[in-house]
Amino acid sequence: MDRYLLLQVVPPFSISLGVVMAALLLERLLALFNMLASNGSSMKTFLALLTDLVPHYLGLALPAAMCVSVFSVIRRMSQNHEIDALMASGVSMFRIARPFIIVGTILGALSFSLYGFIQPYARYDYRSALYFASHSGWAPHLQSHMFAAPSRDLMLTAEKVDDAGSRLFTVFIRDNSSHEVTRYITARKGYLYIPNSDEKIRLDLIDGTIITDRHDKSPSIIHFDHTTELFSPHGQLDKMQANRSRGQTERELTLPELYHDIRHGMPGIKHSYLVAELHFRLARTIAIPFIPFLACALAIMAKRQKRSIGLPIAAVTLVGFDHTLQMGLSLVANAHMSPLVVIWLPTLVFAVGCVGTLVWRCGGLRVLLMAPHPSSQRVLSPDGLPTRTQDSHP
Repeated sequence: MDRYLLLQVVPPFSISLGVVMAALLLERLLALFNMLASNGSSMKTFLALLTDLVPHYLGLALPAAMCVSVFSVIRRMSQNHEIDALMASGVSMFRIARPFIIVGTILGALSFSLYGFIQPYARYDYRSALYFASHSGWAPHLQSHMFAAPSRDLMLTAEKVDDAGSRLFTVFIRDNSSHEVTRYITARKGYLYIPNSDEKIRLDLIDGTIITDRHDKSPSIIHFDHTTELFSPHGQLDKMQANRSRGQTERELTLPELYHDIRHGMPGIKHSYLVAELHFRLARTIAIPFIPFLACALAIMAKRQKRSIGLPIAAVTLVGFDHTLQMGLSLVANAHMSPLVVIWLPTLVFAVGCVGTLVWRCGGLRVLLMAPHPSSQRVLSPDGLPTRTQDSHP
């Protein structure tokens, strides 16, 4: 039975996760694409930013996808009277919901890693990549037949550019950085990138010529097989190097780092912000295993009922709970309120409400946990007529 239920929940979970992720990413993708296109950034930069966005929206999509998938499976089983058949054979509603609760617990453990470790790094990588893409302009990506001026005294262009703008063919450079001479450089091929350990953009040129014009003397010509040019873009590299390191905001700290900074302090971040962020992440993680309770409870429908408002109620409940936690986060961070009141109390109410709703919809705790009592079962005689139950009194 567990295998059957899990196989039933996988397709709607996959579809729901894809739809929710697409809906959440669509607006951000359009804004990113417009910004990167205006700055001349490559598709490689766009895909990198998209990858960094996935963990953030995955944390929002997982609870919604799990709720929708469990609701759809239980709703279909209820319409097809599979729930009635299982309960009539002695299987309790809690036993039916058990594989979904186990899946919710597993997703809660995955969400702990997602909220506590993956999202802080992904958020920092996204902001760094976006900062670089919005401030670097052309560097380190060029376009074919485009004249780029990395500085006031430097101009370069290439006939053909590929590999996301880092590999150049038929390169021409004019360098006036030394006011006494002017250098003209041509090369058959070039590789442009910014080394992580260097403060300058590096351009490796292959098979070219350097013409040095000293103005008052005859120009000199040098042929080379390989040479390297280093230059700093005027007004651009300083801004890129000014980008901060990870951990200067509480949302970029992992859970161990938050706990450490709460105990020992963190310069530049208020103590209340650290406390609020830690409790907020833990509360969101702990609430996930209780979502299957709510979905199972709201999916059970009355007989001869064609329409149900269970899914809208579940959606409003999840969205309301998430906004309540966000409000609690703000109150703890800015108003210095206790997280036990504004974060953990709503979490406790949500958890008890999910379990209590399933108990109420199933007719009480005894019906939820136990099989139907033998006294409630009808026994048929060999001729098909109902007789006395096995333990009923004459």
